[in-house]
Amino acid sequence: MATLLRKIGLIRLHDRDTEDPKHHQGSLKGSKGNQKNNANKHCQTANETNILSTPEIKARKLDQHGRDKPSGKDKQAKDAKEKQQTGGGGSKATSASSIPPLAPHRQHCTQVRTRRLMKELQEIRRLGDNFITVELVEDNLYDWNVKLHQVDKDSALWQDMKETSTEFILLNVTFPDNFPFSPPFMRVLTPRLENGYVLDGGAICMELLTPRGWSSAYTVEAVMRQFAASLVKGQGRICRKAGKSKKAFSRKEAEATFKSLVKTHEKYGWVSPPVSDG
Repeated sequence: MATLLRKIGLIRLHDRDTEDPKHHQGSLKGSKGNQKNNANKHCQTANETNILSTPEIKARKLDQHGRDKPSGKDKQAKDAKEKQQTGGGGSKATSASSIPPLAPHRQHCTQVRTRRLMKELQEIRRLGDNFITVELVEDNLYDWNVKLHQVDKDSALWQDMKETSTEFILLNVTFPDNFPFSPPFMRVLTPRLENGYVLDGGAICMELLTPRGWSSAYTVEAVMRQFAASLVKGQGRICRKAGKSKKAFSRKEAEATFKSLVKTHEKYGWVSPPVSDG
């Protein structure tokens, strides 16, 4: 039996040695090709696995990034905490530091205006010539109705006042917050005047009533005397035309006219216009 097995083994060894080399190489190539195909299949499978798993990887990275990055609320809370620790933001500090000085300044201006007007009101009431009288509009110290009782008695305007039984020329004077460092706004209420440097709405064309011509040394009495003189110089008359004489002056129209004339005079200078131009 042992001898038989040895013979069989020798026969198989002989067959292997006498086998066609090409066939042997082909079989080797085939095995290598199979290995290569298996490797390609493995690479393709690996690539497909990588492509398919890319969203999952991205999702994991985003999830991890989201955990590491603080949320909007957490960031706001952190910023607020830092501001509290550093004493607040720069804008708040700036606004807080700028607000306090304004109140005392405004309060000071109000006190100066009040003291000045109280003093002037007392001095006007002490006048013995009955040149002007003052009434507060609704007890407002900063809003006066001033009655001009006298103008030059040799003027045509004085004659008009006598003929029309006009006892006074009524003016309204309002004082701004920064008075006496800024001029008051003054306009004629009644009667309706023509010429005399009184314009539409009762606006008055006087340089000393403008910021450029005003001085804090001027008193209401001095301004009224200057106005009375300009009425006569400009040949002011009481309007007697039917219909027009009854039309009242308006504050809105007076303010618009005054702004316009100020711009004109700032451009061309404060030269007294001809009498014919009012």
